[in-house]
Formats: sequence, C-alpha cells, structure tokens
Amino acid sequence: MLQAPAVRLTSLTQGYGDRRIIEDLDLCLQPGVTGLLGPNGAGKTTLLRTLATIAPPQDGTLEFFGTVVRSERDARRARRRIGYLPQDFGYYPAFSVTEFVRYCAWLREVPDKEAGPATEKALAAVGLADRAPDRMKSLSGGMLRRAGIAAAIVGSPALILLDEPTVGLDPAQRLDFRDLIRSLAREGTAVLLSTHLVEDVGAACDTVLVLKDGQVVHSGPPQQLARQAAPAAPGDSPLERGYMTVLGTHRPARETAC
Repeated sequence: MLQAPAVRLTSLTQGYGDRRIIEDLDLCLQPGVTGLLGPNGAGKTTLLRTLATIAPPQDGTLEFFGTVVRSERDARRARRRIGYLPQDFGYYPAFSVTEFVRYCAWLREVPDKEAGPATEKALAAVGLADRAPDRMKSLSGGMLRRAGIAAAIVGSPALILLDEPTVGLDPAQRLDFRDLIRSLAREGTAVLLSTHLVEDVGAACDTVLVLKDGQVVHSGPPQQLARQAAPAAPGDSPLERGYMTVLGTHRPARETAC
C-alpha cells in the first residue's frame, strides 16, 4: 500500500481580500527536503502560512497525510504534526530558552511525559543545550533563530515548514543546519525550506520548487535546475544561473504526481 504524501494541494487559491497571491496551484510534498525558491512577492510566505493552517485557503483543497482539511477541527488535528518557523516569530522575553521550546511543544500537544526529553533533544540539535537556562531576551540574533528552529522540530513533527531559517546564522551554523535537516529527512520527515540562499538548497534539498507570481515554474532535483542555466544568465554557480534562467522564462511546471 502506497503511503499518502505529507501534503497535497489541489487547485489552491490564496490571497488577502481581493488580492490573489496564489491561484489554482497543485502541489505534492513527500518525505525528504524540498527547497522553495522565488523572488520577493512570489508567494512563498503565503504558501507556508497556508500549509501551517494559519490562513485557510480561499479556494481549493488542502490535504495532510491523506486527510482533507475541511474545518477548524481538522486544522487543529493537523497542527499536531506540523512544525513551523515563520520569518518573524514571537516569544516572551522573560522565558528561558527551555521554557520557550517546551511551550511550543505544549502548543503542539506533545504529551507531558515526552515534552521534557523532546525539548532537550531539540536544543541539542541546534547547539543551544548550554544556553537552555538563559532568557530569550539575552540571545543574539543567530541564537534566537536557532531557538526558533528548535521550536519547529521539538516533538519530531512529520511536516516541518521553515521560512528563511538560516538568516543570522554564521557559515559554521549554516553547515550544522544543513546536517540537521538532512538527518530529519533520513527519519522520514517532510521538510519544506523557503530561502533566498540558493547554495543551501543545492547542498541540502532533494527537490527544488521555484515559485513566481504564485505559480511553480520549476520542480525537480537541484541538478536539474542547474542544467537549465542559459550561458549568459547571471549568477556565480550553475544552480544560481539555472534559477535566474527559470525565472526569466517563467513556464509553469507540471507537478510530479504523488
């Protein structure tokens, strides 16, 4: 029996009021790491907010692990299996790092007996075990970002959505982050990583989606995107040149069936 995909979007339309950001989008996410590239305004954050069930679709179908979300009750059930790191996340400044991550575990309804060990595991994974008792307000920008990543992965959710997770991380921390999400993929987790850093996608992702004007204009492994590069395209690597070429041609991509 084939396993249901982590996410299936069918004819998704999303926007704000009368403004359409995403229209008639079909998308399927399987376990593994999927990179989401696109220029500012392409709809990346809107897509992640929709997948996190923060913003209900204006139209179309949103399905998680074979179950269609039809109500707020369905959305709450789906959130138990979703870890989400937005670009800007809120926190209580007086919380310790441990309290912040454990609070996020509580929001996802991680059982009490598992929440403590899960919090310790998440903090160790992002290199913050030694800062566990420190107040959130005392952390540097890079440390805050790592605390946010820990909050997204605590309790081992089956789907992890990361919006610009490496902003503020130094090169060594970015390498550690790549190792972390590759390890999550080996455990069968579906990770969707939205970023402007093409090199992170090339190093860590199995699949790359390029979004422009709310539509997927490319879908495939990083090597395939690199092969799209036009000789005169701007960029410092084949992957960057392939990305810029695809944005220029803007041909909607046919999604691979789940």
